[in-house]
Amino acid sequence: MTLAPHVATLGRGPGRSRSLTREEAAEAMAIMLSGDAAPEAVGALLMLLRMKGETADEIAGLAGAAQSALGPLPKVDLDWPSYAAGRTRGLPWFLLSARLVSQAGYRVLLHGSNGADHAVRAHLDAAGIPVADSASDAQAGLTQGRPVYMPLEALHPRLSDLLALRRVLGLRSCINTVCRMLNPAGAPASVQGVFHPSYRLLQADAAERLGWQALTVIKGGGGEFERNPAKEVTGFGLRAGRPFDTSWPALDFSARRLAEVPDGVDLRGLWSGAHRDDYAEAIVVSTAALALDTLGVDEAEGAARSLWADRPRALEAAA
Repeated sequence: MTLAPHVATLGRGPGRSRSLTREEAAEAMAIMLSGDAAPEAVGALLMLLRMKGETADEIAGLAGAAQSALGPLPKVDLDWPSYAAGRTRGLPWFLLSARLVSQAGYRVLLHGSNGADHAVRAHLDAAGIPVADSASDAQAGLTQGRPVYMPLEALHPRLSDLLALRRVLGLRSCINTVCRMLNPAGAPASVQGVFHPSYRLLQADAAERLGWQALTVIKGGGGEFERNPAKEVTGFGLRAGRPFDTSWPALDFSARRLAEVPDGVDLRGLWSGAHRDDYAEAIVVSTAALALDTLGVDEAEGAARSLWADRPRALEAAA
């Protein structure tokens, strides 16, 4: 198998090139994941897709093929991808939001790759979220009632290699979007953050083609699924498998950026109550509320506030 026909389809030139069908995109991903494709063809395909702009059919085909190449994973309720580099954000408060969702009894799988600065992974222990390098590790963490984080390089090594081509090509590619759309455990609900607003609808449309039931995509902090409570946020996605979009108003904060949390306030201290900051708490609670809404929880904001008030203050270290 070769990528040449797919490169030719995308690159024939004005009036002759076209987008890939979903089936063609799936075949192209299977070839790239096989390791048999010429590296020059892989780079050409990814950059042609970037220049053209990916379609929902292409993303659905690429992501579906990437998911099909995975082994079985434990059943989870909520998929939470984390693939932003983190350079434009503060601490990853959304990790505590995932803890609140798991506190409500939902099984949450985070997965990701966040660049060389490890802006997210460095704080997993503080949030009490274990790292799982295998399905059995994931099952152990989920059984303890905690969210679990699976690094992409352990979860899907070949897809991780494709994502890492950014260092070679100098540009991000559609693989970033594919990773967000991976949903490795086939969860019935997913929450996703993007940096560029145009991707919200693209990912929602791709999810509909893949037959997903519940999804919320927002322009989040640094590209993560994290709400800035000082701003109105618009979400796109699915509810009961049908297209959905809505806006949530800003809360009672003057305009602030997510990085504007006082020095000395960290995840473990905020959770335990040793540190207090109304804005950081609002980030955690309002982000959890969006996730709970995606899961179909009625009065999600009130539920998230109750979970925060009733949280166990002792936050165990990640195993």
